[in-house]
Amino acid sequence: MAVIQEVAKRTDDSQLTDWYFGIDRWLLVFLIIMITIGIVASFSTGSANAIRTHGKLSWYYFFIKMLPFYIGGFGVLVGTSMLNKKWVLKLAWLNLVICLPLLFVTLFRLNVVNGSARWIVLGGFRLMPADIMKPGFVIITAWFLNYMKNKFGSNMFSKEALKFNLRSWWPYLIVFCMVVGIMFKQPDVGTTILYCVVLGIMLYVAGLPKKICAILGGIFVGGGFGAFLFHPHVHNRILEFFGPLDPRSQVGFAVNAIKQGGLLGMGDEAFVAENLPMAEDDFVYAALVEDFGAVFGGILLLIFVLVIRQLVNAAKQAHDKFVLYVITGTVALFAVQICLNLATTLHIIPPKGMTLPFISFGRTSFLGFCLLFGLTMALIREDKWK
Repeated sequence: MAVIQEVAKRTDDSQLTDWYFGIDRWLLVFLIIMITIGIVASFSTGSANAIRTHGKLSWYYFFIKMLPFYIGGFGVLVGTSMLNKKWVLKLAWLNLVICLPLLFVTLFRLNVVNGSARWIVLGGFRLMPADIMKPGFVIITAWFLNYMKNKFGSNMFSKEALKFNLRSWWPYLIVFCMVVGIMFKQPDVGTTILYCVVLGIMLYVAGLPKKICAILGGIFVGGGFGAFLFHPHVHNRILEFFGPLDPRSQVGFAVNAIKQGGLLGMGDEAFVAENLPMAEDDFVYAALVEDFGAVFGGILLLIFVLVIRQLVNAAKQAHDKFVLYVITGTVALFAVQICLNLATTLHIIPPKGMTLPFISFGRTSFLGFCLLFGLTMALIREDKWK
């Protein structure tokens, strides 16, 4: 009955009207709230950074740096949410065509920061190709799973589907292994884990047998052990993690900032985050909790959960397998990245250098998530009327 009433209201067939009545408005509201909190975080962490650097950077420095990306990212979020499936796929392919060569450029290690060559400089901006490539990765993976499902049905993971030819799993697997191999070499272990886990979840939803899941899980664990053996900074971080927590380390300052915040935060009296390097980036949650308290931190976590719930509900109602796979990938990417960031901040896992979606200072991360959610909402909107 509710759907009939919605259709009855649509007296104008313009694209804007179609978008208004088809978009998941609650999901859009939650995304706007997260972007707003991200803006607040840019001022909060900017103030702490101004004190830490003795005024070298102004308190509004991070906001000014992010402002063009807030405007552009929101425009991308709304604009792409108006597209149809055909244009979503075109943009996803374009995203990969642009980002894959940029990812290969990182092999030349032209911009090494903290021992990792995950960035490139383009037009005066430092960009992280693996961040911008996330929408293309999720959507083209979903497209490929849907293609394999239509071609092989329930036998999409059979020996026939695994034969070495251009219409089997091999073209996708070869490209994926090359991508995660470059990320591993940079090294960017956190993003490598993220891509592998997201793919694993999407494969599981597509019907991957448990036996193959176990084999892939073993390969994943082996890759982690290899990172421990062959990447010195990974080796050192893991050993430091299992030792006593140094209160003067990044994680030590982050944990103390959360403790210092209490229920309602310290406001202008906050001082722990002033000593926390990368408070605006990897440890933004700790800085926010010290400033505004555990209640605010809990509200932010609730917003994350509500976004995930909206996407899960959309997945349950999806008529198209392709849309189901896209939503699955979006949920997995969003949720796993949040878990990696918070687990690092709370000293549950070794540091991974992972931004908090929509909240952290990270221009390519912000644009990547705006594009991903815009394209996902476009598919949900179109699928709604099937």
